[in-house]
Amino acid sequence: MAARVDFEAEIAHLLYAMKPNPVQACLQCGTCSAACPVASHMDHSPRQLIAMIRAGEKEAVLASNTCWACAACYECTARCPAGIDVARLMYGLKRYAIWRRRAAPALIAPEFSRRFMRMVTLTGRSWEPALAPSYLWRGGVRGVLEEGRMALALILRGRMPLWPRRIRHRQAFRAMLREILPTGGRA
Repeated sequence: MAARVDFEAEIAHLLYAMKPNPVQACLQCGTCSAACPVASHMDHSPRQLIAMIRAGEKEAVLASNTCWACAACYECTARCPAGIDVARLMYGLKRYAIWRRRAAPALIAPEFSRRFMRMVTLTGRSWEPALAPSYLWRGGVRGVLEEGRMALALILRGRMPLWPRRIRHRQAFRAMLREILPTGGRA
């Protein structure tokens, strides 16, 4: 019978290419949290999130908006005295939450990410109109009208195509995605 893997080990395995293991190497100094420009929008700071992973608080980590609020500016990574790529840890947590279908339902970002990955997997490119439904109605009717006005201006200026363009060799691209994504290339 296989041994049950705890949450901290799952995250370490997800980020296996990182040396050292970001969860174990963390000094809990708080430099990442102090450097983060969006920490005030997070329900837990990056330091607290790593402590929660260590404590095995899987449900609390997955319900947190911390990884989704991350601006990916890499300030945390650049300033970490232990050399931890905290931004990559945040990306890993996003992938984990999507892979396990455990992202908090009230968050826009997980649905946006799912749509983005599905679109990129199918076409090899991003196409903005396909992403809009994940957040469009959050601003109500006024938000929809404003987005429509902006989309029309982009289309008229030739800055947004009416139909998604596909890349050549999509099958090879999908095969590559299956190798690198924990979702198996499915979004």
